[in-house]
Parts: sequence; C-alpha cells; structure tokens
Amino acid sequence: MGKGLLDLIVDSIIDDEWVGRRGERLTEKELKRVGRRGREGKILRNIYLPKENGETSEVDVVYITQKGIFVIESKNYSGWIFGDEKNRNWTMSLPNGRKNSFYNPIAQNRTHIKWMRSFVGDSVPLFSIIVFSERCELKKISVESDDVWVIKRDRLGRTIRMIWDDVPDALSLEQVDDLYESLSDLTDVDEAVKLAHVKNIEKKYKRTTTDVIISEPVDMQEVITDDKSDMLCPRCGNTLVLRTAKRGNNTGNQFYGCSSFPKCRFIKQISE
Repeated sequence: MGKGLLDLIVDSIIDDEWVGRRGERLTEKELKRVGRRGREGKILRNIYLPKENGETSEVDVVYITQKGIFVIESKNYSGWIFGDEKNRNWTMSLPNGRKNSFYNPIAQNRTHIKWMRSFVGDSVPLFSIIVFSERCELKKISVESDDVWVIKRDRLGRTIRMIWDDVPDALSLEQVDDLYESLSDLTDVDEAVKLAHVKNIEKKYKRTTTDVIISEPVDMQEVITDDKSDMLCPRCGNTLVLRTAKRGNNTGNQFYGCSSFPKCRFIKQISE
C-alpha cells in the first residue's frame, strides 16, 4: 500500500532524517546520557502496540530498565503550555497571542500504557513521562497522579534518576533483554501497518482541517486548530503560504507551508 498524501508531501520537501522524528531523537539523546551515569537501560522508538480490535497504539519512546519501563510521550512544541490532567484538551499559546489546542498528552500516554500493560503483563512497572521541548514554557500544568511526570526535555535525566533511586529493581538483566527483543519486533513494521495506524486515527478524530507539526510523529489526534489562527503557523506564528510540491511522487499537489521554511517546517494539508 502506498503512502498517504501527507507523507508524500513531506517526502517531497524534507529529508528522511528530519521527517517527524526530531523531538524523539533529542529525547533518545537525553536517555543515552542517563545510561552513561550508571542507570543503564535499552531505548526503543516508535513501537506499534497491538490493540484488541486489530488496530495499533504508537508509543514515541521507551526506556527499558531493571526498574521497569519508562513510557515517554514526546512533544516538540513551542510557546506557553497550559494543561490539566482532567481536561480533554491542553492549550499552546504563541508569542503573538494565538492559541491552539491539542489532545491531553497524559490521557494519550495513559492509552499507550494500557496497551503496553496488555503486551508485557502486570508484573512490569510502567512509568508515564510527558516530555516537552526546551523551546516551550510549562506555564500552568496540573497533575494529580503520582505516577505521571510532565517535564521539559532538559529535566528528563534528573527525573529518571529520581524515580530510579526511589524504587527497587523489579526485573533481572535477562528480563530486560527479553522485553527489549519482544518490543523490538513491534518497531520493525512495514509501511502498511504505519499507514493503517494513521488512517485509524484520522477516521476516529477527523477534523475539517488537519494541522501537523513536522517536528514530531504524524498523529491526527494531537493538533486541533483555533479558527482565528487558521492561516498562521501554530509553531512560530508566521503566515502560511500556498505551495506546490515540485519533486517526488506528489509533484503538483498543493499544500500550505510556513513562510519561514526551512527554519520552520510546519505544513498544513489542504482539506479535500
């Protein structure tokens, strides 16, 4: 099965290394630093966990250790972030005063943990960590659960160290290796599985317009645009301009791109 329109547009203007994964790569880099300080674990990205209805739930990053599995949801947003664990949507406020809503990442990661639990069993401790970019400011975040952490990326190391020092080992090194091997199989999926994942999200959370921040994985559940900022880039606040793909399989198709490209790589798909 071929790629969707959005994937083809992205492929035509951005190199493969950059597409949708920069925030996760930076998070992985922070985790490697943790390992060098004596708290060793194994890192995996983009795990497609099976759901009971045959669909998948994609986890951004995991850190598998003797303490358990750190399930990490990576958000590469900028601006001011406001959110409450109890609310369905959170808000990103940009310097120009424009506001955009996105799905509650705590609830999103809670779903990931549900299917992770289903896959690895009840005996493996799971820790939920929401990691935002250093480019944003966590202005007002309300979290009541004691097993959830909402932090900026530069605090990831110390947060894991804090959890690490506070809980006993739950797994042997052999069990860590076994979990890594089992979960690794869920990262090596073909394009049909990835496309089906995106299609299922689109179907369930379909909006009139679909805005995607390229600096993280395409997840149509995540970004919901304020009508007043419809033609402004929700990432940097600059205007969106109509562009036409000039190369690749999607040559000739139009989309809205940030006027500050390549500094900002936001695009907006034109609704059909």
